[in-house]
Amino acid sequence: MKKGRGRTIGRMILVAVLPLMTTVQVFAQAEGESAGIKESESTLAPPDSNLLGSDRRNALGLDLMLSNSGFGLGGFYRRQYTPDISGFASFSISEVKDDREIEFFNPFTGEFLVPGKVNRFLLLPLFVGIQYRLFREEIADNFRPYVSGAVGPTMIYASPYEEGFFSSLGKGQAHYTLGGYVGFGAFFGTEQRSLVGLSFRYYFATLKNQLESIHGFERLYKKSFGGFFITLNVGTMY
Repeated sequence: MKKGRGRTIGRMILVAVLPLMTTVQVFAQAEGESAGIKESESTLAPPDSNLLGSDRRNALGLDLMLSNSGFGLGGFYRRQYTPDISGFASFSISEVKDDREIEFFNPFTGEFLVPGKVNRFLLLPLFVGIQYRLFREEIADNFRPYVSGAVGPTMIYASPYEEGFFSSLGKGQAHYTLGGYVGFGAFFGTEQRSLVGLSFRYYFATLKNQLESIHGFERLYKKSFGGFFITLNVGTMY
């Protein structure tokens, strides 16, 4: 089962990285074609044209998250302070699974089940963080890579697995800790009214007390709820 999950993560990373590689290749070709006219007027936009030449330094948007545990959804507010530095606040919700889970398909009900699973876990972080743009002077504005980091209060919501997803929400219990993430990504395009990007993040969230995860031949507990996420960022600038 773990090999299957490994292949699944590999496919997710491949699907996410291919558009990024294509964008870089197109950009490199455009750079070569425009190298001879940089002395006059370049066909590429100046590095700061859509950052400092516009009042659109704020952005609101959605984060569409994908991990080995499934999908997640979040929202963010971003503020541009300098050509290289932006601050942001974000909130998201996503499911977190135990790596030791073994999932089976029930052909009679058409459902996937995890024998012995006790709790379903949801990760709900509220983060503030910073983004630092990379290679601003060397790369045109249609491809803006960055590194980022964030920290903030995080809630782990544990609800009984034997209940249906929605019916179990009212029977769960919240647990709180301090979490964060580090990551890298890039925004694409020169459109000043929209923000589109792709990022890769690793989340950290650890509880002091362990929560029961699986009850089989022995009781298995879980206290670390982070993980690797591929995130599509879509927003509007104003």
